[in-house]
Amino acid sequence: MSASILSGLYVILDPSVYPDRPLADVLRVSATAGAKIFQYRNKTASMKAAYVEASPLRKLAHELGVRFIVNDRCDLALAVDADGVHLGQGDLPLDLARKVMGPDKLIGISTHNPEQVRAATAGGPDYLGFGPIFTPASKADHDPVVGIAGLKAIRSLTPLPIFAIGGMTLDHVEEVIRAGASGVAVISAILKAQEIQRTVSDFVSRISASTSPISSC
Repeated sequence: MSASILSGLYVILDPSVYPDRPLADVLRVSATAGAKIFQYRNKTASMKAAYVEASPLRKLAHELGVRFIVNDRCDLALAVDADGVHLGQGDLPLDLARKVMGPDKLIGISTHNPEQVRAATAGGPDYLGFGPIFTPASKADHDPVVGIAGLKAIRSLTPLPIFAIGGMTLDHVEEVIRAGASGVAVISAILKAQEIQRTVSDFVSRISASTSPISSC
């Protein structure tokens, strides 16, 4: 898997955030605007309902040439032949998830503090999610907000790509990338955007500008 895939804009597709907006439309428009990695997240659906919802999204992602990750569920990820799975702290342990998923699938882990970053890194996932950096708009029962200082503090603890998550808006992109994030994971700022294509394009361009070397005078 190319390292460039594990950076930039990471769009999380959660039907609970804006139920009236079809996830397929969000995926299609976002991919066209430059997003390269997507996660399907549905915390409440039955396995059957989640499969029915995720399967066409995975097919569309393949057609558009973008990566498709499933949140929490290794069984669902395998059922739809996703590119990988994203694990929370309460999900299947990394070593078991790797046995289930196989060596070629991506595995990400959500982390919220230095101890979790160290433990996750030792297990050898492909990337980490870290946060919430700011107060999430899409999740009420979130872990304590860590802020930019928290992100800076854990950057030296892992060589893995880090996607900053939690309350991400366009105004936060530069400081988050400068603090050491490889990319940003975004939910509400995209799913609730009036113009998804323009918003995604703005995220992609700001991330790109923030990761470009600063030219000397």
